[in-house]
Amino acid sequence: MSATELYEQVKNLPLAERIELAHRLCEDIAEEQNEPDLTSAQRAELDRRAERALAHSDRCRPLEDVISDIEAKFRARK
Repeated sequence: MSATELYEQVKNLPLAERIELAHRLCEDIAEEQNEPDLTSAQRAELDRRAERALAHSDRCRPLEDVISDIEAKFRARK
């Protein structure tokens, strides 16, 4: 199965499952690159933030929108 085919299947998963999958993939990649793992406090903070985002998904915005707003604010200052 190609990465494209796998992605097409994964994007149909519920948001919580996609987040869990992304979390696991990041851990696997970090292990392969021999990068230091997050501390338990850092992991707990990321988990807390992910849970809060999932619990309040109505308050979340696409990253592209956030970046666009920031860029507009910087352009307005010039």
